[in-house]
Amino acid sequence: MYGFALLVAVSFFLFHVNQKRRAAQPVSARPVTRAEVLGDAGEAIVDAELRRVLTWLCGENFYLHAGAVVLHHAPGTDYPTAEIDHLAITPFGLFVFETKNWTGRIEPGPDVDTLTRIAADGTRDDRKSPIRQNRSKLAFLRSVLPGMWPVSGYGAFASAGCVLSPALPPTLICLADLSHQLRLCKTHYESTGQRPVNVALAWRAVLSVAQTSPSAVAEHRCRVQTSDKSRHAFSSR
Repeated sequence: MYGFALLVAVSFFLFHVNQKRRAAQPVSARPVTRAEVLGDAGEAIVDAELRRVLTWLCGENFYLHAGAVVLHHAPGTDYPTAEIDHLAITPFGLFVFETKNWTGRIEPGPDVDTLTRIAADGTRDDRKSPIRQNRSKLAFLRSVLPGMWPVSGYGAFASAGCVLSPALPPTLICLADLSHQLRLCKTHYESTGQRPVNVALAWRAVLSVAQTSPSAVAEHRCRVQTSDKSRHAFSSR
């Protein structure tokens, strides 16, 4: 328990360092939203647990990027980039995690791309599912990486105050499920007899179609924020 608490503390320290770096970049001269603050806090928690679990499963033979990875998945379009919250590369595959720091009960929404959050007071609101957010990222990585390297996606819910409905897809998991899920993936991959993924080579392959600099992340987030404001203004007319 102490070790996990230490990992969380270190992750929060890295998060604050990263925030200072973002502030130093001209493209990040924009207000940080409350959702981003909550999201970054959730990502620090998930990062700490991922590092603990992957160290348990793989020793030192894994790569978990410390921060967001920006994919250049659609050059020349209005939305050329997509952000991965956590990218883990292991001998048994690559894993894309979309983190949510939500509280309340999470149930299936009105369609496959939507989840319904039920707050403690019974208030219900529909939100975009991590499965939908991961879909294009997974498709892109699978299209550019060797087919023998499995690429999987999960929605990870960081808050201890979040309860997932059993009716949800198994790729939506809470923090307590993370070690069991990744252990299952490792066991399944090894049972196929395939060669382990070369972690260093896989990371270099990802970097050929991605950026990780604070300025690239800030530019992507600014583009998303501007787009969201434009859509909101249009829908309010």
